[in-house]
Amino acid sequence: MNKRKKISLIDGSGFIFRAYYALPPLTSKNGKPVGAVLGFCNMLLKLIQEKESDKLIVVFDSAKKTFRNNIYSDYKANRGEAPEDLIPQFKIIREAVDAFDITRVELEGYEADDLIATYAKFFDDKNWSVEIVSSDKDLMQLINNNIFMKDPIKNKIIKENEVFEKFGVYPEKVIDVQSLAGDSVDNIPGAPGIGIKTAALLVNQFGSLKGILNDFKKIKQNKRREAIEFNIENIAISKKLVELKKDVKVEINIDK
Repeated sequence: MNKRKKISLIDGSGFIFRAYYALPPLTSKNGKPVGAVLGFCNMLLKLIQEKESDKLIVVFDSAKKTFRNNIYSDYKANRGEAPEDLIPQFKIIREAVDAFDITRVELEGYEADDLIATYAKFFDDKNWSVEIVSSDKDLMQLINNNIFMKDPIKNKIIKENEVFEKFGVYPEKVIDVQSLAGDSVDNIPGAPGIGIKTAALLVNQFGSLKGILNDFKKIKQNKRREAIEFNIENIAISKKLVELKKDVKVEINIDK
């Protein structure tokens, strides 16, 4: 029996920032900041040396504005600019990925998470084992029997049970919980006053976000019921913002 192939999808943008904040400020001999470059390359080198995957793809965000800003203009509006000494390292990190001869992907108008979701679905459909190298909670909605996450800094594997520990629901209901709870970091509105725990409780009680929206009048607690009733439009918008696209048109070369 042939061993199932494995792909590692690396959240490049996420790990640039993880590497930047994990290490003290470092500079090259000519004074250029290189801390994030070093941290990122060390992470990448470790994955290569482990030789556990048949293919690696590093995925980056291409720009701040995406199709989500057309849905909700204030999406990620409270995010500041990248630190000044990190900006020149972006280009070097991309060049480093090329130097390692690893496939590098980014696409204008989409976030790295959408590209990761698209690749994950493609390789899952081909019955590959899919490893998402990231700690980003938004990617947890993708996890299934074939797809798992790995946080290389904490050296932690994230599967369905770990998702339940974080969200109170399994991966297929993560979108429902996030739609209700929103996200202040990404400026996703959700239903004010409803956090992750309450959202999970409601999703488990009513079975789904759709069930909650259909039967919110059955919620006994006044504040919870009103939070849903008066924010149905924001909840619907939030669902569009948190749900990752799995059908982005990208070229996929299995052999390279």
